[in-house]
Amino acid sequence: MVSYKPLFRYCLEHDISRAECRRICGISPNTWTKINRNEEVSMSILNKICEGLGLTYGDIMEYIPTTNESEALQA
Repeated sequence: MVSYKPLFRYCLEHDISRAECRRICGISPNTWTKINRNEEVSMSILNKICEGLGLTYGDIMEYIPTTNESEALQA
């Protein structure tokens, strides 16, 4: 599972509203909804965010294994 908590944390720490972040990065409202729901988005969207805010992938998202993935890795 993907989590965009680092992106939201960055915005909060730098007084950037989510709407302003979306505008700065040139992201559509539908795509922003996917990000708010921690759904996967394309690499081109991640590139827009990184370029718009001057960040790296690791600065805007994190990978969280689901229960099934964790069990498969342990087997």
